[in-house]
Order: sequence, then C-alpha cells, then structure tokens
Amino acid sequence: MTRVSGLLFRFVGLIAAGLIFTATATAGKNSSTPVVVGSKNFTESVLLGELATQLLIARGIPAVHREALGGSRILWNALQRGDIDVYPEYSGTLRFELLANVVEATTAPLDKLLSGEGIAALPPFGFANNYAMGMAEPRAEGLHITRVSDLLRHAGLKIGVSNEFLHRADGWPGLKAAYQLPQLATGLDHDLAYRGLVEGDLDVIDLYTTDAEISYYNLRVLVDDRSYFPDYHALLLYRANWAADRPEVVGLLAALSGQLSEVDISRLNSLQKLDKQPAKEVAAQFLENRLKLAPADVRPQSNLRKELWITTSQQLFMVGVSMFAALLLALPLGVLAAKKPAIGRLILGLTGAVQTIPSLALLVFMIPLLGIGTLPAIVALFFYSLLPILRNTEAGLSGISHELQETAVALGLSAWARLWQIELPLASRTILAGIKTAAVINIGTATLGALIGAGGYGQPILAGIRLDDTGLILQGAIPAVLMAFVVQGLFSMVEKKLPASS
Repeated sequence: MTRVSGLLFRFVGLIAAGLIFTATATAGKNSSTPVVVGSKNFTESVLLGELATQLLIARGIPAVHREALGGSRILWNALQRGDIDVYPEYSGTLRFELLANVVEATTAPLDKLLSGEGIAALPPFGFANNYAMGMAEPRAEGLHITRVSDLLRHAGLKIGVSNEFLHRADGWPGLKAAYQLPQLATGLDHDLAYRGLVEGDLDVIDLYTTDAEISYYNLRVLVDDRSYFPDYHALLLYRANWAADRPEVVGLLAALSGQLSEVDISRLNSLQKLDKQPAKEVAAQFLENRLKLAPADVRPQSNLRKELWITTSQQLFMVGVSMFAALLLALPLGVLAAKKPAIGRLILGLTGAVQTIPSLALLVFMIPLLGIGTLPAIVALFFYSLLPILRNTEAGLSGISHELQETAVALGLSAWARLWQIELPLASRTILAGIKTAAVINIGTATLGALIGAGGYGQPILAGIRLDDTGLILQGAIPAVLMAFVVQGLFSMVEKKLPASS
C-alpha cells in the first residue's frame, strides 16, 4: 500500500516538475529595460501598438509589444501599475469611460484630466475612430433606415454590440436613452458581430468608423442624427513618471503624431484584416513609406513547429505550476475535510463558490493585484484546480468502509500510518480522477490567459478570431484538444496500477 501511495505522489510530482522544466527551458529572455507597448484586442489597436514598437526598435530602443491584452480598462490599469509603458487609446474613451468619474471629465482639457492620474498623452495620430451603428445595406434599404432614430420604428430588430460597448457610459446605455430605443441589445465579440450581421443573425451592430469591414461587407453607417457619439481621436498614453526617466523615448514616439488620416488607417486596417497581412508587416511598410525608416526585417517566416513549441511551453507552464500549487493545498485540505466533516463542509463550500466565478472575471480580478501576464493566469488556474482535487480526496477517504478502518485501528497503527499506508492507497483512484479532471479543466481554461498577456494556445485562437482566420484558430484549438487527450492517457496508465477503492 505504501508503494502505491508513493507511486501516486511521485507521478504527480514528476508531471508537475516536467511541465515546469519544459516551459522554463523555453522562457523568453528579456532585454535590458525594454519599452513595453500594449494594445487592445482589436485590429486597429494592435496595428498602432506595432507602429510604436517598430519605430522604437528602428531607432535603437529595445521594445516589446504585448498585443491584444483585452479591453480599455485592462490596458488602463496595466499602464497605471507599470505593467506596460505605452498604449494607444481614444479621447472619447478617456473622457466618457476611463475618467468618467472625474469632475469636468467632458469639458476640462484632456492633458489636465490625465495629469491627475499620473498619465500623459502624445498629440493624436491624426485620425478619429468614432462609434457608429450600422446595418447590412440591403436590410437597411428594405426597411428605409438611414438614421439611428429610424430604429424607433422597428422594435423587432435584433441588435448586437461589442461587450465593452454594451456597458460603457458612452455606449449602448446612453445611446438607448438618447434615442429612446425600444430594442434590447446582445453583447458579443466585436469581430464576431460582423459575422452575425452578414449571416442575418443580427440586424444592427456597433461599428468603428475606420473598420475595414464597412466597405468590404457593404454596410450602411446610420447617421447619428442626435449627435450622441463624441469624437474618438487616437493617441498614445504613457506614465508621466516613466517619461521623466525616458524622455528620449517620448520624443521618438512623437514622430507618429499627425501621421495617420482616416483614409490611411482604414487602408492599413484593410491590409491586416482583409488581405491577411501580419500587423508587423503592415506597420513596417507604413514606417518605411511615411517616415523613411527601415525597421528590422519583419517578413513573416512560416515556422509552425517553432510557434507550436512556444505556445505549448507557455500552456504547460501555466497548467503545470497551477496544478502543482493546487495539489500542495487541496490534498491536505481534502484529508482534513474527510476527518472533520463540519470543517469539510465549510472548505468545500468556499472552494465551490470560487469555482462558480466566471473564468474571465477571475482573470480580470487578478490584474489589480498581480498585473498582467503569466502570474495572474496561474493564480486563477490554481483556484479552479482546488475543487476537483479537494472534493475527490474527501470523497475517496470518506468512502472507505468502516470495517477496513476498524481493522487498521485493531492492528495498532497510528493515525498517520493508517492514512499513509491504508487510506490514501485505497482512495488513490478517486483522488487521481479529481486530479485528472482538474488538469483537463486547466488546459481549456488556460487558453483565456492570452487575454491578459499570458500566451499559450489562446494567443493564436484570439488572433484568429480577430483576423477572421480559421487556420489560426485551429492552430490553438487542435493542440489544446491533443494536450487534453495526452494528459487523460497518462492518468489512465497510472490509474491501472492503482488498487480498487474499498
């Protein structure tokens, strides 16, 4: 029996150690004090972030781009925390969303508002990317809809808006009130909303006025006849205290101010979204043509094996570390829950409550405490791993027959000896099933870590959704499925060597 329990724990330890070693061996090497540029998870923001990053690199300044990190609030918090140094934002978003609670947010000079938060901005890029509402041209023509106020006459229209727009102060709630619209809106990813509109599942969606899809899908932009939407001028934000130490960087980035018109950015968005050119390549071409810079060679070098190795190591690192930490806590707590039922109910209740928190919400909750990147993703995965392991440990130990427990007592074994030599081996199959469940759940949930810069298989999946590229989506989805199968297979092999529960 002692041999069996030792086998179980050695197996778990070897798996965790192997995962950690594999990922650590491929961990990236950071340059000395690189400028960290962030961007939101939509095409234009990624492109603007890439422009800033490549401009700095071309001027000899080390820089990295943490692309597609999430929505406005995530990037704003990351900037304030120092997780990133620079990111592209929009004036309307600052006034009506991020600084909405500041006195005179809509009237005071933007520089004054930002200085109160320890943030500064460069002069705008030169274009405005405003919100608008849009419909497929044939549908709008058939219903004689040209203005937002025309929607009042069609209460049955299906409206879908981006998740951020659904809750923003300058988004759907304000628009609905300003126009007295009777419809209810559904929130979804902005890139998926276009698919819904084209396929007829939606009638009206929110648009960014520089989106390449507007002309590509022949959409009608509805006139904002009550002038609800403000202007959203694109600009680069940075921390004031950081700029005091890196004034040369701010000076270099200022070269991008005034360089992009609405026509320019729409064309660049189209190259990236519709022509499937990588953001790095599009940015490099623009910098070379407009600013006469010669950035480093960014031509795409197709190396699927290398990309898979990087994303796999990142995924394994998140899963391995979180699982190992969860085992260290969940196994002892499971034993305690089995031995002390009253305490056990409390422990299981608390871990069960954590399990009900939506994974994306838990990731976002981690950001103010731990910033962006791998650490908050690991902590979130750790919490999700606790319940399956803890519950199965408690169930396995509690399910041992009283006859066997009494026999062990009659043999004069100590409580520790009974636990280690008899109870844990008998409960090992049930415990292993809980560990296997936690591991499989972690593999799937870890893909969301890409939303906060943790990488892994979620990175190509999110990029594929953003660029409407099925191949990229499969590049993350298929390995995740295969990893889950491999993990299940490994656990099944070990399970065959364990004794049946009694």
